[in-house]
Amino acid sequence: MDLKIKKGDTVEIISGKLEEKGKRGEVIKVMPSDQGVVVSGLNMHTKHQRQVQTQGRTVAPGKVKFEAPIHISNVMLVCPKCSKPTRVGTERIDNKAVRICKKCKAQIDD
Repeated sequence: MDLKIKKGDTVEIISGKLEEKGKRGEVIKVMPSDQGVVVSGLNMHTKHQRQVQTQGRTVAPGKVKFEAPIHISNVMLVCPKCSKPTRVGTERIDNKAVRICKKCKAQIDD
């Protein structure tokens, strides 16, 4: 499945946890197989890491905070021109597929 959100895009969370809804962030990682995206600073989870020793190195124990993936349907791309969350369309310009903002018809890809 071809996803319309790419690494480096700014997205807004449109559904999910109430404290996260409406916040914006940059996409760190896109996972097409799971249909998920990881957004910087949002959907923070805590993992309790125990001390592990592998190949002579010791990983320190403690609480580790990390960004968990969010399903692609719960985020919406923010147009760089009109700075509103928008749906994404594609058009062919010079034999190249380009993403287009459905609200202001501006090119998202440079």
